Amino acid sequence: MGASTDAYGAAIDAVQAANREGVPLKLIGGQAVRHLTQHTCAPRVRNDQDMDFASVSSAKRPVMEFLFDRGFQGDRQFNTMHGHRQMYFTAANGTSADVVMDQLRMCHVLDFSGRIDRMPLTLDVTDLLLTKLQVVQQNEKDVQDIVYLLSCYEVREGDEAETIGLARFGKVVADDWGWWRTTTGNLDRVVELARGELARLVPPGCDFDPIDQAVALRKHADAVPKGLKWKVRARVGDRVQWYDVPEEIGH
Repeated sequence: MGASTDAYGAAIDAVQAANREGVPLKLIGGQAVRHLTQHTCAPRVRNDQDMDFASVSSAKRPVMEFLFDRGFQGDRQFNTMHGHRQMYFTAANGTSADVVMDQLRMCHVLDFSGRIDRMPLTLDVTDLLLTKLQVVQQNEKDVQDIVYLLSCYEVREGDEAETIGLARFGKVVADDWGWWRTTTGNLDRVVELARGELARLVPPGCDFDPIDQAVALRKHADAVPKGLKWKVRARVGDRVQWYDVPEEIGH
């Protein structure tokens, strides 16, 4: 697992090695946010020993072989049953690794299968932000991750790597009213919290004002043209649950 013994260091070692070997394995979750924002933001250090990765189902075999070569043992039963969506591995020191394939399925479904190679070590910045904005029951860590990303990466027209691209963001929220409902509600909440009781989460000397950027995303979510499916679902509104309860898949 390389020289680093902590989960974050081991995860960085793993994705760097995967990148060198051409294996599409990218960091997601808090460790990805930590890596992408460390130039500006004090890291949110976590005590757990879990690693969260993203990959694509077409690379299932190379990913399994790569992690095996780094000392990870796959959960055979779990990976056989769920490997098209998610795989689970453990190392001798107790470190575990989850690998989600093609899509992140939580409160909403985010398909990243065609975008896995946009960044060297992590999922695309816009996609990573969307993984945080889709959480219906957010905790402080989720809010902090959103604030950090909005502090370090510019909200910008188009869909360039290393930006929060309005084209990608707009397409996701315009295609699905549920995505729009959760995302806009969370952006409103982040603005309120960052101005008030969680203002301490805004890093000093950040590259961009996270509140201004959240407001810009919120405005774009409303302004982007919506399709008929979106408009039909919008008529139902909150009367019908618009999100899924994340499924806990036992390992």
